[in-house]
Amino acid sequence: MTTETYRDAWGIPHLRAAGPRALARAQGRVTAHDRAWQLEVERHRAQGTSASFLGAGALSWDVFARRARLADTARRCFAALERRDPETADWVRAYVDGVNEGLPAGARRAPEFARTGLAAGRWEPWTPLGVWLATHILFAGFPAKLWREQAVRHLGPDAVGLFATDGPGTAGSNGWLVTGDRTATGHALIAGDPHRFIEDPGVYQQIRLACPEFDVVGLAVPGVPGIAHFGHTGTAAWAITNAMADYQDLYRERLRRTGAGVEALSPDGTWQRAARHTETVRVAGRPPVGIELLETPRGPVIAGGPEGLDTGDESHPDGAGALALRYPPRVTEDLGFSALLPLLRSRTVADIDRALDAWTEPVNVVQAADTAGGTLHRVAGRVPVRAEANRLQSVPAWEPGHAWHGTHETPYARPATEDGIAVMANARGLATPLGVEFAPPHRAARIRALLDAGRAWTADGMPAIHTDTHLGSAGPLLDHLAALTGLTPAAAALRDRLLAWDRRMDADSTDAAAYAAVRGAVVRRLAAHPVFAPLTAPPAYPDVLLPWLALVPRIGHALEHLLAAEDLYGIDRAAAVRTALEEVAAAPPAVPWSATHRLAPWRALPAGPYTAADEPGLAGDHDCVLCTSAVPGLTDRAARGPAARYVWDLADRDNSRWVVPFGADGVPGARHHRDQLPLWLEGELAPVVTDWTRLTPEPPEESDD
Repeated sequence: MTTETYRDAWGIPHLRAAGPRALARAQGRVTAHDRAWQLEVERHRAQGTSASFLGAGALSWDVFARRARLADTARRCFAALERRDPETADWVRAYVDGVNEGLPAGARRAPEFARTGLAAGRWEPWTPLGVWLATHILFAGFPAKLWREQAVRHLGPDAVGLFATDGPGTAGSNGWLVTGDRTATGHALIAGDPHRFIEDPGVYQQIRLACPEFDVVGLAVPGVPGIAHFGHTGTAAWAITNAMADYQDLYRERLRRTGAGVEALSPDGTWQRAARHTETVRVAGRPPVGIELLETPRGPVIAGGPEGLDTGDESHPDGAGALALRYPPRVTEDLGFSALLPLLRSRTVADIDRALDAWTEPVNVVQAADTAGGTLHRVAGRVPVRAEANRLQSVPAWEPGHAWHGTHETPYARPATEDGIAVMANARGLATPLGVEFAPPHRAARIRALLDAGRAWTADGMPAIHTDTHLGSAGPLLDHLAALTGLTPAAAALRDRLLAWDRRMDADSTDAAAYAAVRGAVVRRLAAHPVFAPLTAPPAYPDVLLPWLALVPRIGHALEHLLAAEDLYGIDRAAAVRTALEEVAAAPPAVPWSATHRLAPWRALPAGPYTAADEPGLAGDHDCVLCTSAVPGLTDRAARGPAARYVWDLADRDNSRWVVPFGADGVPGARHHRDQLPLWLEGELAPVVTDWTRLTPEPPEESDD
């Protein structure tokens, strides 16, 4: 039977087939055509083999992926999926078949294969699960437990609250739901933007999947079948943000070598055999690296071993020489893929709700609405019940009281909205019982304030919210500036200028640039204070975990708390702010914010057709609704930002809109590789087109499904 592929004006694929299996195969095939290089990189990252062609820079990730047993976990989860849900397992196999069919031609389109001498490999049925796991293993930010340990050890327990913001390695999002009572059409609107590291090709793929059972538009994760995070079925729509839940644990392990292998000390006082084997990691341009893989009853050992782990922590005289990671899919052999087909088949919020009962990770806050007026606001995912200490730091594996005991009940918002509005922006709220650190409230509060100003919202009004640049976290620094006296004339003039500033991080604003310069100077001054000196040298944890342990980013993202606290370890903050202001006033920025606040997308091969000078300047900042995240005190360049924007209109799906930072095609230089970038920069959205007569057909392909 025939599978049909159409494209809209932006090259976005619209697929039509006789059934879900044929459609999954078509999705895999078109993704391999458009994103062959991206798929190959993600497959290797899931396997821990990316250093074999990307070089030493990828070695730390590969070692972590292998030690965390990502590929083995994906294999186990797929085997369990075949037992528990054979229909979904077969559907995933069909997607993989399509990927393997499309990769040879897709690889010929992608110049990166020739540059690296890499040949496209073969996907296995479990590979999509591995891609999903590798993409999200760091979402819960378990390395923050190591940061808290360091901060408490050197600064005391109050440091946990002072530095409690979303860490530099986590991902967040904005999302909002407006019911029909507050729209011009009488039907709901759902809108938002996921904030992730901006990658080229992008982390989201705009796509349409249609067969007699369903017809869904949405944002797919390349390498994974279906539409998991953001979708519109015609009669129902859903969207997610990161719940900021804590669902992964770190255990300090006591290990010893014996003649038979390695043993770990358990809470009952006995030594239990740890699984052990060795592997070799190939590294392009360097000799291969041999690694030992260990797994205790708690989980895979991701750092250290029987010989110890030099963390610089003299407060652990207990001989704990390793860190084991416990994460739900490794324990339950379930990645939540059984939610994917039911999501596509959903016609109401009740259908979406039932589908999400199978969701595992990452743990998300979900909003949904349907054409009958139904709304939904809930958490989806599994968070283990365990001791409070597990949530805050690593815990001793040999002591009782740190086991998991079931999962938390799913939090719901009842009613789903307050006065017709629901907002999710990673702040404390619905998911508070499940997490430790959340985003500051500024984005959530600003979105609600903007929505509260209207009673007849339309899809046309949503981009103004997406692109709002008001910086809610500026207050504490400006308060310190206002209190300064005895300044030089230049510093006084700069101070007065910043106090009159509208607090908008607009692209063309020189005041925003000046504020950012003063902020960065304050961060550097604070980070250089002797009280923080013990936190400047990272311990011997794997490199992939070090972003969570870096002092300057921690101070930069927690600056408002550090400036507003009653005391900061005796630091003279007024003097630090004064010195920073005088420093900037001596050579104030003469360019607008966008001159230095430029996009810094991640590419697997950094050398290529695009250089840093080719990347555009941006508006926004970390705590703006337009969340383009730099690292104050370190760089103005933004590696994180809106990885997509969407508006789902429940009155008329064809009135929905979407955009991604670059384009639908992952091939550099292709027509649709960067054609959405101008829209993304201006806050504009491309229309969602569902009329098949307005789409361009590609030659049909025969399928044996």
